[in-house]
Amino acid sequence: MPIHALRAVLALFVTLAVATPQTGLAATTRIKDVVDVEGVRQNMLVGYGLVVGLNGAGDSLRNAPFTEQSLLGMLERMGVNVRGEQLRTKNVAAVMVTATLPAFTTQGTRIDVTVASLGDAKSLEGGTLLVTPLIGADHEVYAVAQGNVAIGGFTASGAAASVTKGVPTGGRIASGGIVEREIPFQFASQGTLRLALKNPDFTTARRIVSAINAKLGPVATAIDPASVRIDARGKDIVSLITDVEQLPIEADQVARVVIDEKSGVIVMGEKVRISTVAVSQGNLTIRITETPQVSQPQPFSTQGQTVVVPRTDIQVDEQSGRKMAVLPAGVSLQQLVSSLNRLGVGVRDTISILQSIKAAGALQAELQVI
Repeated sequence: MPIHALRAVLALFVTLAVATPQTGLAATTRIKDVVDVEGVRQNMLVGYGLVVGLNGAGDSLRNAPFTEQSLLGMLERMGVNVRGEQLRTKNVAAVMVTATLPAFTTQGTRIDVTVASLGDAKSLEGGTLLVTPLIGADHEVYAVAQGNVAIGGFTASGAAASVTKGVPTGGRIASGGIVEREIPFQFASQGTLRLALKNPDFTTARRIVSAINAKLGPVATAIDPASVRIDARGKDIVSLITDVEQLPIEADQVARVVIDEKSGVIVMGEKVRISTVAVSQGNLTIRITETPQVSQPQPFSTQGQTVVVPRTDIQVDEQSGRKMAVLPAGVSLQQLVSSLNRLGVGVRDTISILQSIKAAGALQAELQVI
């Protein structure tokens, strides 16, 4: 980037910092969207089962002994004894079945389940999951799953090539699980409710307390930046939660810049600012060009050989014309990055600039590299 272009950018920064008015308009959100109510939570379920009817795309029993043992056990429960026999079926696959049990789910409710192959099956297309108990963290059965597996990919192969799209060894069964046991929880009898902030912050917790007390009286207290306690004694819990979760607040956030070096993505908050700092951006560029030439003997010559003569051209650009410039205080990082993008500065160079500004102590934000 030439020095005159860099100076133009700096002039633009100053103009934006001075001329851009601060509207003072803050986005509001519902309390419902920034907190979780203690006790209102999901529970993870997991199970092990068999998928049958795979048309030769299932596990090879020699490489997946757990599939063979599960198949033998299932057949014995059905009254079929094949112990000691060598099974060669490839229409069966061992799978792990997972599901999420929503809060306050009643007995008999249907839930979606996810199926994933455990062995070396090539595809679960056309398969049917047999009855599989789903257990929770306490090793109790809370649901039972069964049904036809729907996959989001396919695989096709021939003698010399194969094509695979998506993940054919994983699928989903819509409404394939039935809840057999409810999780006991007396929500309506609680005398105290606790709201857990999804992004803990002192300012946000205080604003939540102020909004609740302004609506319902002095019933809310901030315990810490992640929790707000509400006195619910003598109140209808459902109505209380309904009134609370609809209240609008302005959620505060820490000034943070998140950089994903793998993909080159940069995400920043609106409160990110930079202090006065001097910046110089330049790169050492070395360009090597190979243009080999062919040298041949004269026509009808009895001596000489045809050879390739190397020709190498090396150019070094140190960009010595670039100088250090000063960024004034108050310029937002968003303006800095936007201007660099308009001038064609690459993402990698932008990341290096941000890291250097942070190392100099001029970036007034948390820099998180993932």
